[in-house]
Amino acid sequence: MESWKSHVRAELFHRDCRQRDPFSGLFDKVSRLEEMLDFHIKLWQGSSKENRNSTETECPNEGGTLYLRVNELEFLNQQLKQKIADLTSSIYLKEAELQYCHSQVARYRTEAVLLAQGASCLKSDLEEYEYQLECQSKELTALRREHSTLTEEMAATKLQEEELLERWLEEKKQEAERINKHNATQERWQRLAGRLKKRYRGKSRPPPCVAANTNNSSDIKPTEANI
Repeated sequence: MESWKSHVRAELFHRDCRQRDPFSGLFDKVSRLEEMLDFHIKLWQGSSKENRNSTETECPNEGGTLYLRVNELEFLNQQLKQKIADLTSSIYLKEAELQYCHSQVARYRTEAVLLAQGASCLKSDLEEYEYQLECQSKELTALRREHSTLTEEMAATKLQEEELLERWLEEKKQEAERINKHNATQERWQRLAGRLKKRYRGKSRPPPCVAANTNNSSDIKPTEANI
């Protein structure tokens, strides 16, 4: 609350107190006087009826004053008894309320002790959980580092594997090309050898015309000799 608002509120409270204090006890006094006035009126009415019915000669002022005084004292005595009874009943009620409050305080005290014990247990559990959480966080950090290291190693291994696979494929390709070249060379040599063999065989056999001439010459020679 702002300062000027609190100041205005305090001034209004003091003004109410100053205006109410002079009249604080007047309402109670007026109520008591009204009760006494009603009581006096009733007594006066009763005494006037008795004076009319009575035949004795008494001084009205003295008899009426004493009668009113005695009845007033009896009325005040009854009021005091009633107040004492009310105060006694209120005291009993207050004592019962006090006992109930004491029982409630004892119950709340036991509950507070139990709650304090539970709070201490929860605090110890919380400290233990915090310690476990700290250890697990450290383990998690170490595992993350290890995971990152393994991931890097796996990436490097995969790269090496790809390089080795490419190299193996390249070597196999080169080997296949080399085998193909070798096979092609072998085929050429075989073809060439076949051609050479065919030519060699053709050269080692006499052609058919030469063989026929030799045969004829052998047949003619005896004749020439005979000649």
